[in-house]
Amino acid sequence: MRVIIVGAGEVGLQLARSLSAEDIEVVVIDKSKAKLKKVSDELDVALIEGKGGSPSVLKDAGADKADILLAVTDMDETNMVACLVAKVMFQVPRNVARIRNLEYSSNAVLLESVGINPAISPEIEAAKAVIRLVEVPFAADVEDFVDGRTKVIGFRIPPDSKLIGKVFKDLDLRKPKVLIGAIKRKYKVIIPTGNDTLKKDDVIYLPVQRENIDEVCRRVGGVTMPVKRMMIAGGGRIGFYVAKTMEERGISVKVIEKDVERCKFLLKSLKKSVILHGDGSDRKLLEEENINDMDIFAAISNNEELNIMASMLAKSLGAKKVITIVNRTDYLPLASNLGVESVLSPRLITAATILKYVRGGNILSLTTIAEGKAEIMEAEVKEGSKLIGKTLREVELPKKTLIGAIIRDNNVIIPSGEDQIINNDRLIIFTLQESIKQVARLLQ
Repeated sequence: MRVIIVGAGEVGLQLARSLSAEDIEVVVIDKSKAKLKKVSDELDVALIEGKGGSPSVLKDAGADKADILLAVTDMDETNMVACLVAKVMFQVPRNVARIRNLEYSSNAVLLESVGINPAISPEIEAAKAVIRLVEVPFAADVEDFVDGRTKVIGFRIPPDSKLIGKVFKDLDLRKPKVLIGAIKRKYKVIIPTGNDTLKKDDVIYLPVQRENIDEVCRRVGGVTMPVKRMMIAGGGRIGFYVAKTMEERGISVKVIEKDVERCKFLLKSLKKSVILHGDGSDRKLLEEENINDMDIFAAISNNEELNIMASMLAKSLGAKKVITIVNRTDYLPLASNLGVESVLSPRLITAATILKYVRGGNILSLTTIAEGKAEIMEAEVKEGSKLIGKTLREVELPKKTLIGAIIRDNNVIIPSGEDQIINNDRLIIFTLQESIKQVARLLQ
């Protein structure tokens, strides 16, 4: 499989990082030498300096043999031209583009005419991630699988948890059964074994059947709460989409926005939300608007420094949960270490969303968690697989890999070592990047 990535920024780098870990031939195109050097310093992939929409550059990249083109530069028009050229001149079977302008991304006729299938909006994907966290408010991270019937929930271990210090094999996590698929501990990710233990502030990732979310929350020491009131700092595209969705779900929303013209737009476009002209990090404003009564405070403006500061302030003033948007990936560990509960990066979310369209064969989707340090794979077991007929205890999985759930006939099984894999099962697999090739081979 050959994949051409147009754009070597953070989205392109994350895509190249994930795809090159598999048996996939990756070519990265960018006109910036500095960005290409950053890729070459980390990865062994083909690099071409030039414009992604140039026919000659795409020809040099082997577009005539490419299976898919991913256009992920910061410029919508550049991405659209690259897809058009790839479609018309090289008949690339699939072209995926990062498109921020909603006038473009929502125009199906335009997208089809330039060969884009699909267009990914970073703001819309980030808004959806915020909404998933509102749906599961005790979580630090939420990923959907099997059309949302199965979720992988990232949960931060509270300091008073009874799980701290206990060996996994000695834990009684039944009724409903809980399986810990991955642990994020400061700057590293652990795929656990029975001999591992949990520490304070670990984030554990759990596959959960949708109807068991509240019960699993109680099992691991979380606090379930209905979300009735939400405050949003930032009325841009992400804030508007989130506020509109919350209105439709009957949640009381207040939106703080600095730009006067944007406030006017929000007043016209939102039916029930309270629109406040001001700064989301203004302590007096937050107190006047009863921040201590808010179930969720979401700092989702375009200014990540303001988002971090506003989130820390809101938490100190009594907001029950804070969600923060941080664009620069090098800020993600900083925000987490400062105590911000749920930190989202639109760039990483965009890369993870695009990856779902690159998968082929037995791998149905693949997404990254813990700032891209680990991967969760949804895979189908087909006839001829070495896994069929074996129990999990008998399966020789690659190192740092764990099967977290089996989906069979619309039922979700949180497995033990005695559960057997059969034809047409879907598996939710936790793994680190270096093991993806071996997992893919095992599924063949």
